[in-house]
Amino acid sequence: MILKKLNLVNFRNYTKIEIKFCKNLNIFIGDNASGKTNILESIVILALTKSYRDNINMNLIKFNKKLAKVSGVIDNNKIINKISIEIDEKNKNMFINKTQIRKAIDYLSYLNIIYFTPDDLNIVKGSPSIRRNLLNIQLSQISKSYLIALTKYNKLLKTRNEYLKVMYGNGLADKKYLDILTDKLIENAVILYKKRKEYLEKVNLNINNYYYKLTNEKKILINYIPSINIINNDDDSIKKSLKYEFDKSFDRDLKYGTTNIGPHRDDFSILLNDIDLGLFGSQGQQKMSIIAFKLSEIFIFKEYTNTTPILLLDDIFSELDIKKRNLLLKLISNENLQSILTTTDIKNINRKNLENTYIYQVKNGNIVGK
Repeated sequence: MILKKLNLVNFRNYTKIEIKFCKNLNIFIGDNASGKTNILESIVILALTKSYRDNINMNLIKFNKKLAKVSGVIDNNKIINKISIEIDEKNKNMFINKTQIRKAIDYLSYLNIIYFTPDDLNIVKGSPSIRRNLLNIQLSQISKSYLIALTKYNKLLKTRNEYLKVMYGNGLADKKYLDILTDKLIENAVILYKKRKEYLEKVNLNINNYYYKLTNEKKILINYIPSINIINNDDDSIKKSLKYEFDKSFDRDLKYGTTNIGPHRDDFSILLNDIDLGLFGSQGQQKMSIIAFKLSEIFIFKEYTNTTPILLLDDIFSELDIKKRNLLLKLISNENLQSILTTTDIKNINRKNLENTYIYQVKNGNIVGK
């Protein structure tokens, strides 16, 4: 999969700009606040319909403008599609080849991405919700069944929590209705559990190799921590475990008006030599573990979609020494995929690692060179 061209209109600090990419490595160089991160953010929005930086639409639109547009031309195994997102104060409207798309499930996967930002250190040391969000984003791109189950699960969870509050305030409320909601919740929870477990197992197949190449250390492992004890991975066993835990948790759920178990309480940890990097790892170890995690995902995307994702790396060289910068570029170039990264400079980078590379200079919302 290749992003051939990106067009921005009134997006962040860009008035109107067109960027053509090469199929290999693309590097945007610029000072802080020059607009280079905005380019990566626009690609994330184009792929996922959401920004990883801001939930307020107006902050994405250039000052004094009412509408922003992000569009791109995608080459997926020689099938060309033009996709676009139009952003106004309240909505983000999706288009594929000029036809408006009403449902995200029909839009996602036209542009598959794996992205790294400086805030991704929080995947290691932040709250469980950050790690769940990572799994939801990645699995929603490559598995429609996961996205459908996640959408249904979240709606059912909201309805169940609202009804728990009704039951607590009204002893006459019908528990049979709650049981129906719980059964439907369990049906979708099974899909989420299985897909997440499978995904992290596949990450584990490659993360050790990448981490070793980056750090010369071994024995890194992703440890899945579901909110219930899953002994067997077949549907019936997971359903029985969930049913048992929901029954056991009923009084507590009723008291607090919320559902205390389920995939929305899942977590995972990153272990190095059986030590939790989120608790005891250095910042360098945490960053290398996330980079290794992201590189490991490339194989999973290829397996699920039969195409390579696009790798986006924001400020990736920050806090990396020259040796690790060159090593990372070499690893990326060996993956045979399109990658787009931002940095403040490429000093002391081995020129061999920049062969077949487009290099752009970004200044004050303008691309001034390639």
